[in-house]
Amino acid sequence: MSKVGILVFLCLVSQTFAQSTIKNTDSPEQFLPAGYVITETIRGDLNRDGLEDYVFIIKATLSSRFVKDEVRGVLDRNRRGILIVFNQKNKFKLAYEGRDCFSSENEDGGVYFPPDLNIYIEKGNLLIHYAHGRYGYWRYNFRHENKGFVLIGYDREESYGPVLLRSISINLLTKKILIKENTNPNYRPAKSLIKQRNLNLKNSIQLKNFYDFDLCKPFLLEC
Repeated sequence: MSKVGILVFLCLVSQTFAQSTIKNTDSPEQFLPAGYVITETIRGDLNRDGLEDYVFIIKATLSSRFVKDEVRGVLDRNRRGILIVFNQKNKFKLAYEGRDCFSSENEDGGVYFPPDLNIYIEKGNLLIHYAHGRYGYWRYNFRHENKGFVLIGYDREESYGPVLLRSISINLLTKKILIKENTNPNYRPAKSLIKQRNLNLKNSIQLKNFYDFDLCKPFLLEC
């Protein structure tokens, strides 16, 4: 099995851990689970019906997850999650719930800060973007279809300061992988080696498969 196939399988077998229910309420905030708070609200049309939907980033409030750091003081290490709520004019419908699929924003990054999580809606798609400063970024692109959120794209850039070392772009609609590598050993202007490969993937990959984005972080990286 190729490295791509192995990593895809590791994410797919985890789908039983995802949490998702379907309900209807008069307010999108009513879907917030007990013991959680909303830390961020993103609005945009995710199901292409012309109505503004809601994406809530939520966070648990367990006191046991607060730790004391010698340098940074008391840190909240409660994990974060996501709620996606569809606007149905007079009612709201829960489209997806993942209560702890993201790590805390206060994790220990070691010699560097931990990746910065950004979630936004662009062209009707849900993008989950991890920015890692001078080391680059990785980003997942999900589109709503067939009552779920299907992964349609994955991009990653690996950098060292301002120098791009490697980029990977995977289009799960066309099943194409585009890889660019900087072959200049001195990292002065980048000289790219471009490779294109086919992705052998039969089943779609959905947001519910990512019960923990930390464990799925290597997803499709080794191409």
